[in-house]
Amino acid sequence: MKSHVLETGDAAITYDVSGEGGRPLMMIGQPMDASGFVALREQFPDRTVITYDPRGLGRSTRSDGRTDNTPEIQAADVHAVIQAVGGPVDLFASSGGAVTALELVAAYPDDVVTLVAHEPPIIDVLPDAPAARRARDEFMNAYQAGGGGAGMAAFIQMSSWQGEYTDEYFALGLPDPAQFGMPAEDDGKRDDPLLGTSSLAITDYYPRVQALAAAPTRVVIAVGEETGDAFTGRTAVHTARLLGQEATVFPSHHGGFLGGEFGYAGKPEEFGVRLREVLG
Repeated sequence: MKSHVLETGDAAITYDVSGEGGRPLMMIGQPMDASGFVALREQFPDRTVITYDPRGLGRSTRSDGRTDNTPEIQAADVHAVIQAVGGPVDLFASSGGAVTALELVAAYPDDVVTLVAHEPPIIDVLPDAPAARRARDEFMNAYQAGGGGAGMAAFIQMSSWQGEYTDEYFALGLPDPAQFGMPAEDDGKRDDPLLGTSSLAITDYYPRVQALAAAPTRVVIAVGEETGDAFTGRTAVHTARLLGQEATVFPSHHGGFLGGEFGYAGKPEEFGVRLREVLG
């Protein structure tokens, strides 16, 4: 694997290229950096695989004076990487990376041949969007008030809830961090890209349906078979319907491609087989 640094003028984007063969396969996440794709990368020894760290995360830096992770800026960075490696590419995109990827296809329609967008967390496709936004804001407020443990516990409660956010959900109140093995003490930090305000633009994004329909890219919205009716399972299903399709089922859950090193192990071997099938 070879690592490269791409200077964009207001960021230095680090990306990795490994393997050789076939159309390049790029893997992106948000707020996940390249380290999250180690297990999935190993399932494609016959392909050139590209991963990267989004600006401001991992090895990539930013000098634009901003902290927000907008899909438009992220998409421009991914476009620059694709241009540098001589695309077009097939693209697997996870979570917030799937939101970035939808904007990428809309803005740069010749960059991607097939996009597999896995569980994009887009609030406004949901029938209960106002309640979902309230639930999101509650875990962010918990983070601002109590730090990482409080914020992560509230995030886990929100993201694992099955079904629409009803009065029953809000009656739960904020969970005890110890319930999820989280520290109750405030660590004093407020810069977590998942729990803080920097990723608001991701969950508030709305797909550019007409641009996606006009693009030559084959867009596949994917959902984990174990995600059920949790938040990202529902956003995947409704995003797929918005685009006139049914969500394509993949093994495992939201992190189904992860190896055990993240403590959120999925089924990367099975996931890789399914991804290969879908990419054709």
